[in-house]
Amino acid sequence: MSVSRSDILSLVQTQLGEILEKSPSDIVEDATFADLGADSLALIELVEALEESLAKESAGFHIDDEDLEDLTSVRLAVDYVAAKLQAA
Repeated sequence: MSVSRSDILSLVQTQLGEILEKSPSDIVEDATFADLGADSLALIELVEALEESLAKESAGFHIDDEDLEDLTSVRLAVDYVAAKLQAA
């Protein structure tokens, strides 16, 4: 089963919503993490949640720490995850 880009967006919105205590519908794709008030700790939590959620789709799915600093918005995070899943 492949994960669509919209599935990934929904997953990011849901996970980030839980972490930031916001409604997933308030987390728009164009938002930067800074706009949402997500600090580096929140992003680490998001990465861990995504890795856990996507491990069943792609064994050993992992977001590299050095890539994390480039992921500054919801859109960039979704694009990154989508590209990584396609490459797996």
